[in-house]
Amino acid sequence: MRRHKLGSSDLEVPIVCLGTMTWGEQNTEEEAFAQLDYALSAGVNFIDTAELYPVPPRPETVGRTETFIGNWLAARGCREQVILATKVAAPLPGVDRSWVVANRTSPPGDLASAPQPQLDEPSIRAALAASLCRLQTHYVDLYQIHWPARYVPLWGKRQYRRQLQRPAVSFEEQVRVMGELIKEGKIRHWGVSNETSYGVAQMCEAARRLGVPPPVSIQNDFAPVCRHFEEELAETCAPGAYNLGLLAYGVLAGGTLSGKYLGGATPAGARHTDFPNFQARYHSPATQAAAAEYAALAARKGLSPAALAQAWAASREYMGAVIVGATSLEQLKENIAACQLELDEETLAEMDAIHLRHRNPNDLD
Repeated sequence: MRRHKLGSSDLEVPIVCLGTMTWGEQNTEEEAFAQLDYALSAGVNFIDTAELYPVPPRPETVGRTETFIGNWLAARGCREQVILATKVAAPLPGVDRSWVVANRTSPPGDLASAPQPQLDEPSIRAALAASLCRLQTHYVDLYQIHWPARYVPLWGKRQYRRQLQRPAVSFEEQVRVMGELIKEGKIRHWGVSNETSYGVAQMCEAARRLGVPPPVSIQNDFAPVCRHFEEELAETCAPGAYNLGLLAYGVLAGGTLSGKYLGGATPAGARHTDFPNFQARYHSPATQAAAAEYAALAARKGLSPAALAQAWAASREYMGAVIVGATSLEQLKENIAACQLELDEETLAEMDAIHLRHRNPNDLD
């Protein structure tokens, strides 16, 4: 298992990170335990979760994923063997997430009076305290801001619309509280997610002004069908700039790049079958057309479509770790193995050619 330092930190992570967002919705606690046991035995000791998980997020299940992980850590007694990452939810205007805030206490607070998530100091501290309780640990190795407090186009939306700007907690306040949490020993490092070059620069410059350790990672959408990171964030996050490692999510486009939906198939139990309105950008006609070409290339190279996509992501020079998820143990085994494959130059060139024919089909505008 290839390992390296994450961004500017001393945190040595494997090229594979275990994603957990299906646990508690598509996966039972028993299945989560089996995946965790296998991942650790295979050298994947990097686990990523969030207070919002599982997905699709809903009041009945919020926090369940962290609870599963906490129960596993307690049962196995292996907290010091794993690198544990979680995230704090941010505001999302027009979407009621008061139940996320209500779930930060035990028993949960009153939904009628709970506010929406924010990224001010009291909110971040309350969210982290709840996550630590569910995870049954006194610290996390990486604490991430799940998406920006300010308005930015998110999750397939690309056009920035000035009229949607809104007041937001300052970069300085967010950075300052991360620095305090590091000093208190509650987090070791911090990172951002679903961020832009502007946001990364502002966070890092605020950290410099305040004397706070900078963010070490950025967890963004990245796949053969979503290569926006290469355009400018790769420069912003390069070692010669702000030095953040990419944690890539959505590498299989919610399973579309696995090939299981080819020809209009609707496999039972699959994400886009059961939740067609969740992450629909991953399953658009344009994305499916690109997926068919990548699947054909994989067949010519004697690989599965899923292996091709994940091996490609793992080959990127700026990759911190590829976040792999699975709803079965067999999928997990394949996904971990895929990230350790080496693709030849001809295959990489053919993937670039497909990308030029189907440039970022996940885009919604």
